[in-house]
Amino acid sequence: MAAGKAAEAGAQVTLLEKTERLGKKLGITGKGRCNLTNTIDVKGFIENFPGNGHFLYGALYRFGNKELMSFFRTLGVDLKVERGMRVFPTSDTSKDILDALKDYIHSNSVNVSYLTRAKEIIVKDGAVKGVVTYDGRIFYGEAVILATGGSSYPGTGSTGDGYEIARQIGHTITPLRPSLVPLECEEDWVELVNGLSLKNVTLSVFYEDKLIDSEFGEMLFTNFGVSGPIVLTLSEKVSLILQNSISSVKLIINLKPALTPEELDARLQRDFTLFANRQFKNALDRLLPQSFIPVFLCLSQIPTDKKVNQITKEERRKLVTLLQGIPLTVKKARPLREAIVTAGGVSTQEINPKTMESRLVRGLFFAGEVIDIHGNTGGYNLQAAFSTGYLGGVNSAEYSLFSH
Repeated sequence: MAAGKAAEAGAQVTLLEKTERLGKKLGITGKGRCNLTNTIDVKGFIENFPGNGHFLYGALYRFGNKELMSFFRTLGVDLKVERGMRVFPTSDTSKDILDALKDYIHSNSVNVSYLTRAKEIIVKDGAVKGVVTYDGRIFYGEAVILATGGSSYPGTGSTGDGYEIARQIGHTITPLRPSLVPLECEEDWVELVNGLSLKNVTLSVFYEDKLIDSEFGEMLFTNFGVSGPIVLTLSEKVSLILQNSISSVKLIINLKPALTPEELDARLQRDFTLFANRQFKNALDRLLPQSFIPVFLCLSQIPTDKKVNQITKEERRKLVTLLQGIPLTVKKARPLREAIVTAGGVSTQEINPKTMESRLVRGLFFAGEVIDIHGNTGGYNLQAAFSTGYLGGVNSAEYSLFSH
């Protein structure tokens, strides 16, 4: 976006690509479907950015979700809106978004230099003069846009290079940590339900017996713990707590959040009346996913061969409590390289939010995840990348035009 907008505005642009092809990380976003934005309003966007959302006001008002959707439709990409107001290409493939961007920069005569890893930015008299690469080449320019991404998914080329480049020329890098990342749990039973997805559940985070936050939606069990949309959203606060504390974080899963305890008890009584002569282990099919039943039986501590009509009122109430309170203990967040988004980065205090230009170095611009901004799942982070890329591209072009 940054390269294309700068070129469209009249600048001569060279895009330095570290890998052998463009858009590797874009290609895997949204499980390969590319959730490129969200139709929520600007205020809602800001609220979905726990990491410095206020910094994005200018960028979102200048080039927000409506402008982004219009941009891609003009490039021939059909879009659709799904649950949660998330926007995807109608084809359900990120390749369409990537191909459109490639066509866009090529049609605007952007020169792409592949397998070119930037080492440092040349600064003289407080202004950028170009970029030095690891193979010793120098690319001269009146403006430089640093859009190197974060430190997550290093296989796509995002290995944190931009942080060191920015640090070398005086920028502050706020501490890096994983955001939107799966969580490891202490309980061994999670391995038994590896791959099980739970829908329409509520997941709550507790720290030192205090409720920190909760989310309703879908989650996924893995061989090491939990993942899925609501886990990723809550992981932001969990990872922050774990970074600053030696105490553990508790997760509570409410499998039946739509029911009050009284309503759930009544539901259990109906099932138990229906299956009165069955053993307990054979009476939960209507209540739980099949693969979760053995775990639930173990957690309930009720003998599995006990007849349903022998289950006491007290035991039934304990079952209700368990159905609305499956406990998990978070051991740690998965490493930064597995996070969807990197929290931390170039300090927003040192960037002009109206232009994305550095407040320290003239002609230096920033775009995307290298900046200390991070949002929830739902298309927010890609929109931020496109919006900041737009501002960086348009405003950086003015240096080129002025010099000529």
